[in-house]
Amino acid sequence: MNMAMMRLRREDPRVVGSFRLHRRLGAGGMGVVYLGSDKKGQRVALKVIRPDLAEDQEFRSRFAREVSAARRIRGGCTARLVAADLDADRPWFATQYVPGPSLHDKVADEGPLGAADVAAVGAALSEGLVAVHEAGVVHRDLKPSNILLSPKGPRIIDFGIAWATGASTLTHVGTAVGSPGFLAPEQVRGAAVTPATDVFSLGATLAYASMGDSPFGHGSSEVMLYRVVHEEAQLHGVPDALAPLVRACLAKDPEERPSTLQLSLRLKEIAAREAQGLADGRPPAPRGAETERPTGRLADTYPERARRRQDGQGTPPPRGRGPAPRNSGSSPRRNNRSVPPSRGGGSSPAGTPSRSGPRPTPASRNTTRSGTGPRRPGPRTTGTGLRPANPRLLRQRLFVFVVVTLAVALGIALVQGCQGPG
Repeated sequence: MNMAMMRLRREDPRVVGSFRLHRRLGAGGMGVVYLGSDKKGQRVALKVIRPDLAEDQEFRSRFAREVSAARRIRGGCTARLVAADLDADRPWFATQYVPGPSLHDKVADEGPLGAADVAAVGAALSEGLVAVHEAGVVHRDLKPSNILLSPKGPRIIDFGIAWATGASTLTHVGTAVGSPGFLAPEQVRGAAVTPATDVFSLGATLAYASMGDSPFGHGSSEVMLYRVVHEEAQLHGVPDALAPLVRACLAKDPEERPSTLQLSLRLKEIAAREAQGLADGRPPAPRGAETERPTGRLADTYPERARRRQDGQGTPPPRGRGPAPRNSGSSPRRNNRSVPPSRGGGSSPAGTPSRSGPRPTPASRNTTRSGTGPRRPGPRTTGTGLRPANPRLLRQRLFVFVVVTLAVALGIALVQGCQGPG
């Protein structure tokens, strides 16, 4: 059934029960599905049965039994039954509206799913079928278009319709309800259906999700039904991790198929293992900034600062293109490579920061650290307007100045004392 929304047609009802209809969600052999809402705004998927089926009393009684069984279904992998009217001129029922594409549309638009995703979807569907079968219901029409991929997980829809039509026997081609390629062999032969019937349909659905095609190929209904009964499924595109389990689901004998509980447990294990394999196959992420640290000024800042701290140098001057402030309290670097100041302005030796010159470039620092270039000392700036490069020299000059000043003052006093009063 196509679940794409379409506008209401002229013959479509606008109100059914207490629900107002807005759009068509799709149409199938049993009736039409509409998008509706109640007075509180809750959205529902409402199916109205075809008029010709509504006149069949046997259909009505079986439909009533199926609706009663659907009320007993518990679990989060089904569309919850909201309301139903079995006595209306055209019987109808409403289920919770499930947003999201069908599995058929998902694969048709984006291609086959990966092994981990197929196993996860299959585990959720198997768990949902456990609740369905415990309620005494056999779906009988499980296929990709009846599985909706909601944000909260896959949901199974269209419960009870195939069973309600009484298609447990096949008198001629076309009377079996379901999609060729997803029907179980016992449905085609007319034998009794059991929960194993849904297991076969689930296996064909998982094969479709893995390959993007039915495991029994394409062809007319007669050809497809013959292949289901007499030929083995083709699982060439199914991942190796899933192929044995899918093939077991597609066994011709219902007794040889696994139970839904066994499927749920096994598929959960496969999903976890495949997901772990995907995680292990990804390239490892960088453990720290040092693994892929970019080169340049910012990257060289921290090693340079550490080297200066080890050499006893203080905090570097503020970044800028002009000379350092005059009142800087930082002490210059002292080592056996220091050079005497000169009168002319100039730059400091490569790799040696200067308080009176511009900050060395990253290229010069890199050259000094790598040792690829010589350290050519240059004159320091100690001219007018700039403090001496060495505080010790400054103290010596200050001492000389004080001594000379005192000597001059003492000489003046002695001269005045020798002359006496005027």
